[in-house]
Amino acid sequence: MAPKLYLMQASPPCRAVLMVAKAIGLELDIEEVDKEALRTPEMLELNPQHTVPIFVDDDFVVWDSHAIAGYLVGQYGEDDTLYPKNDIRKRAVIDQRLHFENGVLYERCRTASYPLFTGTGDISEDDRDKLIEAYGFLEEFLNGRPWLAGDEMTIADLSILATVVSADLFIPVDGERFPQLADWLKTGKELPYFDECNADGLAKFKEMLPTPEA
Repeated sequence: MAPKLYLMQASPPCRAVLMVAKAIGLELDIEEVDKEALRTPEMLELNPQHTVPIFVDDDFVVWDSHAIAGYLVGQYGEDDTLYPKNDIRKRAVIDQRLHFENGVLYERCRTASYPLFTGTGDISEDDRDKLIEAYGFLEEFLNGRPWLAGDEMTIADLSILATVVSADLFIPVDGERFPQLADWLKTGKELPYFDECNADGLAKFKEMLPTPEA
């Protein structure tokens, strides 16, 4: 049986896991869930934090997209290029990028978009500036290299890509201000599995955003 992934397509972390699975050629048994389903006794037994994605591989269960991504590469990848086992320094850089996404980029994306999704207002100037500052950090991380952790794509790129393409819908990446980030984003969108993993989710994400007034 294929490993099972519980997800919400609109969620960037869920789409990140989909891309990692496609990058290593792993087929998943995918089940879309909603917030109410995550609080049922069956789902709370899998994940008491009632979050997605949730990954089930036989009798092994793990949640959090970064933990899942690392597991997928280690357990099912033909090689460990996306998340190297023995290059401790390279792995440390990848981990730093992932921690940055979780603690800075994704958090600022969620905070900025909250009033849009809840219909309680527009993005505050402060929250907009903080997300744009996070774009600036990514620009610095690239530092003349094609990928965020060096010369090869890693799980950090796929994870952060899912977040940035979502944030780009309401605070676009300025290609003049952040040319390296814009190029990286374009390259990411050209990955052969990008549309398959993101198109539906981005459409749902966009539907949740308010329609600009004419």
